Amino acid sequence: MLLKHISKNNLKLGTLGNNLHKYLSSHGHTGLDVRLLLRRSNHRFCVIGSGPAGFYAAQHLLKLKPSSRVDIYEKLPVPFGLVRYGVAPDHPEVKNVTHTFTTVLKNPNVAFIGNFEAGKDITLGKLKESYHAILLAYGASEDRKLNIPGEKEHVVSARDFVGWYNGLPANRDLAINLETKKRAIIIGNGNVTLDIARILLSPIELLEKTDISPYALDALKKSTISEVVICGRRGPLQVSFTIKELRELVNMKSARAVSEIRDFDGINEQLLKDFPRPKKRLTELLLKSAQASDTTSSGSYSKSWFLKFMRSPKMVERHGDKLHLTLEINEFDPANKERVVGTGKTEVNICDIVFRSVGYKGRRIFDELPFDENTGIIPNVGGKIENGIYCVGWAGQGPRGVILSTMQNSFDVAKTIIQDMESVPHSDKSGFETIKNLVTDKRLTCYTDFVKIADFEEKHNRKVTTIDEMFKIINGKL
Repeated sequence: MLLKHISKNNLKLGTLGNNLHKYLSSHGHTGLDVRLLLRRSNHRFCVIGSGPAGFYAAQHLLKLKPSSRVDIYEKLPVPFGLVRYGVAPDHPEVKNVTHTFTTVLKNPNVAFIGNFEAGKDITLGKLKESYHAILLAYGASEDRKLNIPGEKEHVVSARDFVGWYNGLPANRDLAINLETKKRAIIIGNGNVTLDIARILLSPIELLEKTDISPYALDALKKSTISEVVICGRRGPLQVSFTIKELRELVNMKSARAVSEIRDFDGINEQLLKDFPRPKKRLTELLLKSAQASDTTSSGSYSKSWFLKFMRSPKMVERHGDKLHLTLEINEFDPANKERVVGTGKTEVNICDIVFRSVGYKGRRIFDELPFDENTGIIPNVGGKIENGIYCVGWAGQGPRGVILSTMQNSFDVAKTIIQDMESVPHSDKSGFETIKNLVTDKRLTCYTDFVKIADFEEKHNRKVTTIDEMFKIINGKL
């Protein structure tokens, strides 16, 4: 009878926390009954990845099932993923979500396990033996490629460049020389593209106030980049960036916006009136910027940025100290105005550095699970891959949306997990207690280790950018 009562009222009793023992004792139950209840109500959940998707999912799992235990695994020694290493350093307001994530980490039912690589340090089978549910939240860490001649030798990955200026250890030694260079071309028109353009064009005194990595700041101080060309495959109505990022570039006092007004032929108030409000506002700002660039003098600006539409890269070659980027001119497919086709006509753009910013894709970490190599997404239905295994964020949806949309997706998948758990026969799972005994060949990190690193960074006003230095701090050698 007690077990039926426990099962029926599991969520309610889980909220009693420290009063649980008193509650059961008053109803005549023994200490053994208490242990039975805790064993039935304590689901063990494993989250792979400590970016926004993973943290929001963990937060909601605990909200729905306060008595559950959540172990968050991370490849790096430190948490926060994309927020720490992907958000532009001049966007500190976006990084404020780490306060929420830190609250999650302080929950006694949460454990952070860093310096742990799922699929390499442990098998999926062992994780399934140790947890009631496994949630893959490891994002999209691979680049989409242009697949053109000269790409490997002459094109810089936007993902690597963002990691470089944000202090990601894997990208710290990226060979970036911005001296004696004037013109940069960025292929792509998403928010990452505008982040890179803004970093390249921002006054140093503004970047000095951010948490940009020290070596990147030194390189940008020596930079002579004064022109940035943003090159998109389609037209102004199909851009992927959002109005906030565009407005920041448009409002830069040191850099002039330049567009070809003819790219906006046919775009008028009549056309815009039926657009969704976000797209209408974005297009209006693009059009206003293009119109202003026709009349604005370049004399008061030391730098400029250009929007070039309807162009696809075909080849990159080095000629002396310059790069020659061949672009094919596109046109809209008459049968589908959202699709472009090449015209066969090309133009050569001379520049000093080329960035590729055409999107990210996920990677496979467990051979046993399905994976779509073309999209870089784990096939799933509402976040569910198979019984007991789920995915959330970019790993399951692809690299799109902002942190707010990731949060909602995380909440939805967490709800699915809890609903599934209600119909699954309970069994004891040991979680990290078992995993730690299987991973003995490396030093795993915990939340208190991260606190030491965070305190060091605050004290010295700089981001720690190597794993070796992180462990020196953890071990009290710095």
